[in-house]
Amino acid sequence: MPTGRVKWYEKEKGFGFLTSDEGGDVFVHKAALPAGVEELRSGQRVEFGIVDSRKGAQALSVKLIEPPPSLRELRRRPAEELHGLIEDMIKVLEAKIMPDLRRGRFPDKRVAHQVAQAVRAVARELEV
Repeated sequence: MPTGRVKWYEKEKGFGFLTSDEGGDVFVHKAALPAGVEELRSGQRVEFGIVDSRKGAQALSVKLIEPPPSLRELRRRPAEELHGLIEDMIKVLEAKIMPDLRRGRFPDKRVAHQVAQAVRAVARELEV
């Protein structure tokens, strides 16, 4: 059976297109989706049968190979970029937070707030 990825799918219209790994686009109708599946997401890997119709290639018996990637995963920073962000965050912590903590004081609220936002942003990237 051919495999490929979902190019796009409109749930409201009930159809979309797949991009075959062998090349070319394949029309997919909601009737070809597995039981219980109401829509496909762009980038989702699928396996499908193909029939040649009057309008071109059409997918039959679509089977999901892997779950669709979440939007967060699609927008996730590359590991190399995240590595650099973490290195920069460590430098900021050492320069802005650690000196006050060593003296037994909490850092200035404004500085602490900015650093906390940066730490949360890095944490969100790691949790995806």
